[in-house]
Amino acid sequence: MTSYKFILGLAVMASTTAIAAEPAPVLDINQQSVQPAQSADVATLQRTLQVRNNALNDMQQQVDELQTELSELRGVTEEQAYTISQILQRQRELYQEIDRRLAAAQAAPKVPPVTNSNVNYSSNLTENEAYDHAVNLVLKEKKYDQAITEFQSFNQKFPNSSYSANAHYWLGQLLFNKGKLNEAGAEFSNVINNFENSSKRSDAMLKLGMVEQKLNNPQKAKTIFNQLINEYADSSAAQLAKARLSSL
Repeated sequence: MTSYKFILGLAVMASTTAIAAEPAPVLDINQQSVQPAQSADVATLQRTLQVRNNALNDMQQQVDELQTELSELRGVTEEQAYTISQILQRQRELYQEIDRRLAAAQAAPKVPPVTNSNVNYSSNLTENEAYDHAVNLVLKEKKYDQAITEFQSFNQKFPNSSYSANAHYWLGQLLFNKGKLNEAGAEFSNVINNFENSSKRSDAMLKLGMVEQKLNNPQKAKTIFNQLINEYADSSAAQLAKARLSSL
């Protein structure tokens, strides 16, 4: 009996030892511990990629904005260069006019001056003097509102003047600067349609295209700019028209 109990005890101990020695379910534990770590890594990678994509989008937007600003600055620079060239051209025209008048004065017989205190100077100007007076109101005195009135008066008094194209162009410029776009467009159209041989015609086309741009008529502006480029390909006005076409 004692030996039986002893043998039975040995058997219980052996089975207990066998159960204790049985390997733990390592695979299941590893699976439960690895999967959350992998999910966390994927989520971190996704966040990193999203941050990088956002940064790239921001950089691209900044590049686009800089390119737009550069294009606008280039346009402003070209317009300023064009304005300067126009001023220089006007100065040359004035110098030529002065030379012409000096030559005419030297050839004409001298006449005693006539004085009349009741004469209104602005209403009794000759054609040349009337035109120069209006121009001087712009270039020298900076009296733009008065210049508008003088150019309008000039165009009414001297409709067939050799200065008509220039007078209509100047008037268009002044009205354009005042924001009177429809009236300015009418003056520029007058130059384009009625003075085909005028040196101001290409400039009037450019200005008319700019008027249509400001009036939100891009198709009309494109048509005018293309006409300008086709008819005056080598002019500075055509170069400015090309720059404006690229922004439409």
